Amino acid sequence: MRTSSTTIALRYSALAALMAPASLLAGGFALNEQSASAMGVANAGAAANPENATTVLFNPAGMSQLKGTNLSFGAALLDIDAEAKADSISVQRQVPSVPVVPATSGGDIADLAVLPNFYMTHEVNESVDVGFGIHAPYGLAADYDNGFAGRFFADKTELTAIAFTPSIALSNGEGLSMGAGLNVIYAEGRLSRFSDPSGIVFRQALAAGADPATAAATAAAVVGSLPAEPYSDVEGDDIGVTLRVGFLYELSDRTQFGLTAQTGTELRLKGDIVISDFPVVGGPSGIATTSLTERVEVPVAIPESITFGARHDLTSEVTLLAGATYAKWGEFEELDIRSREGNTGQVSSALGLTPGQEAEDPISHVTEKWKNTWQFNLGGIWQATPVWAFKAGYAWDESPVDEYVTARIPSEDRHWLTLGAQWQDAQTGWAVDAALGTLIFVDDAKVDDREYSHENPTVPATDANYQAEYDLSAWSASVQISKSF
Repeated sequence: MRTSSTTIALRYSALAALMAPASLLAGGFALNEQSASAMGVANAGAAANPENATTVLFNPAGMSQLKGTNLSFGAALLDIDAEAKADSISVQRQVPSVPVVPATSGGDIADLAVLPNFYMTHEVNESVDVGFGIHAPYGLAADYDNGFAGRFFADKTELTAIAFTPSIALSNGEGLSMGAGLNVIYAEGRLSRFSDPSGIVFRQALAAGADPATAAATAAAVVGSLPAEPYSDVEGDDIGVTLRVGFLYELSDRTQFGLTAQTGTELRLKGDIVISDFPVVGGPSGIATTSLTERVEVPVAIPESITFGARHDLTSEVTLLAGATYAKWGEFEELDIRSREGNTGQVSSALGLTPGQEAEDPISHVTEKWKNTWQFNLGGIWQATPVWAFKAGYAWDESPVDEYVTARIPSEDRHWLTLGAQWQDAQTGWAVDAALGTLIFVDDAKVDDREYSHENPTVPATDANYQAEYDLSAWSASVQISKSF
């Protein structure tokens, strides 16, 4: 029976993780919804409160406080509403005299996301515990409707990451435990947008000897006559590894503290870029289009982080929890698309990039310059009866997106309010957790998207610009089933 339950849960979690999109608009692209039992208290004190097998993720040292074999699996729903206010939109092409038509708000850009998880621990002996987890630690999904005013800056943005986490914990038998776990991360990403042909044609006309006014008129004529706007689509994947270490210290029977730290890494999403309907001046009718492709990679920084947690049993029925996390999102400074053909492929050649200088002369550059962030958590658990417990939590989640707020990630600081309930049968070892959360954003996200160059990432390289204010709201729900053997 144990083998059957474990196998079914593992297959369910792995299949769901590979199929599910992920979405969020604060806290970088890290996902908080990893466990219903922790979500009920807004992840407060998760590093010091090993309730079940989910401690594999939050603090592997916590496995030392679990007896026998433990299994936890479940899923969370995350629904974010994010849409530009139509009356706040301002947009401009690389050639300002050429209008952007149509220019809609792009609709609600975030779909419902399903975030599955699976965790298991096993007590080897009194001093050693091992564990394993499958979860979605990072994710992002945004998709604008056709005709979006800022389509030259963003259309589809996707990042799906699945982590496989083997872990081990050691206990000295005197209240101190240490643990370590690897996060083997498989990530897939997609970046797409429409390309503004006005600047391309304008530069081609200037190169052919036209004066600026004539070149601008040529750009307007070409834009108006093209059957479709050029479309750039990049897809890639990679595998990365991070290390998490944790400590858990029992100060007394009623109080304990936890500390975890995770290393960062850089994913290099390798794939291809395809640009369709790329304009070329000089065809039989004066205007022609073609498709271009090239092998590329997109580096994405995964940040280092450190988390502190505290748990205190105020009474036999009431537990207080607190925590804080510091994440070095400041390492994510740019979102570049770089050639894997030494800037000698079709796209690089068409854009006139310098061969052999793909790092300094990328195919595409977006200035991010995120900042390091804090998240603070408070929560409480009321054990109303031996079977039922009720939870509540609050978290302040700081957005790493500061000055350079883009259409791909229109983020803002947020408050996270959660409620949870837990049913547990001590005799059978079964437990069920359910949690609900709401995200209250501090302000409207104010996007000011511009085109910067890699050489000078803080000064706009063209006149292109998209500005808008975004309404943001979100809710989340999670269910988790746990079993101890």
